Amino acid sequence: MAQFFEVHPEHPQPRLLKQAAAILTQGGVAAVPTDSSYALVCQLDDKAAVDALRRIRGVDERHHLTLLCRDLSELANYARVDNKQYRLVKLGTPGPYTFILEATKEVPRRVSHPSRRTIGLRVPDHRVTQSLLEILGQPLLATTLIMPGEDHALNDANEIRERLEKQVQAIIDAGACPMEPTTVIDLSKGGAEVVREGRGPLSTLGL
Repeated sequence: MAQFFEVHPEHPQPRLLKQAAAILTQGGVAAVPTDSSYALVCQLDDKAAVDALRRIRGVDERHHLTLLCRDLSELANYARVDNKQYRLVKLGTPGPYTFILEATKEVPRRVSHPSRRTIGLRVPDHRVTQSLLEILGQPLLATTLIMPGEDHALNDANEIRERLEKQVQAIIDAGACPMEPTTVIDLSKGGAEVVREGRGPLSTLGL
């Protein structure tokens, strides 16, 4: 049964976020708000939690998962980024952009793309998610909370509770999020390929 945390979107209560963080460190999967939509998150190095996250989302190992990082310096620990890529990533950070980059050895092989050794990375511009990442002191593995066979992300914490309270261990309710997923840019092939145009405008990146 999921624990339900109602937090203030701009001034989240540290006590509640610490409880949610403890659930994640103990192997839980949580539904959390971001600046694009609600997302499912878990710890990067917990295989059982990663498997559960994929199972809820209905995706296999070829689906790109994303690391939510606190800032660009943390992002650099998990991806190889040259100067040109860094400048582009900086334009969209923090914000509703996911960048597909070549993963470093800090990323377990089981969570990177099996044939390309790439990972999605982003720095969310959401006070609650940032505060949670700060408490944890490490990135979270994430995927947009879109249920199997559906096209749109779940946006209402009470609906998430009704549908997933037996599948996730924590739900953080900070009110409704935007309904649009992130804009996804693949930087792993030498250029900047737009994989998905979402909430983040391409003009911000000069694309």
